[in-house]
Amino acid sequence: MQTVRDASGDRYLLIKRSSESSRVRDPETGEERYLPNERLTFADREAALSVATDGIPASVRTVVTAAHDKRSLGLLVELADRGPMSAVELLSAYDLCESDLHGLLSEFRAAGLLTETRVRGERGYDATDTTRRAIARLRERGASGDENAVTVDGNRSDESD
Repeated sequence: MQTVRDASGDRYLLIKRSSESSRVRDPETGEERYLPNERLTFADREAALSVATDGIPASVRTVVTAAHDKRSLGLLVELADRGPMSAVELLSAYDLCESDLHGLLSEFRAAGLLTETRVRGERGYDATDTTRRAIARLRERGASGDENAVTVDGNRSDESD
């Protein structure tokens, strides 16, 4: 897949190119339409898959790319919900060995999702505003009570997990 720009500089994902016009998709809205080729620049070298994420809020993209599985996402959710927790508390409360916990905490700090803090005089960790915003955005879909509300492509999902 290739990215293109129109005369105003807006980026699109090229879906299909014909001799006079091209079908393009707006990565922020998912809307597809035809644009005349003379209004498009085809030399854009941005990675199409990266451009495809433009419609996802930055905080959500950060959490999704940093959380490798449900367990790591759960750690972020717990810190966002419960507030700062000491390292000792994290080790005793969850089924993570010390090295796994340290690895996740380091990755999340590097991604700007956690900050180191003091909790009752001990080293601890707290979710950043970015993490809290992302978790809130991810929960918005589930607020309707339909856990299979809508997939990223706008289709209904019957997959429970």
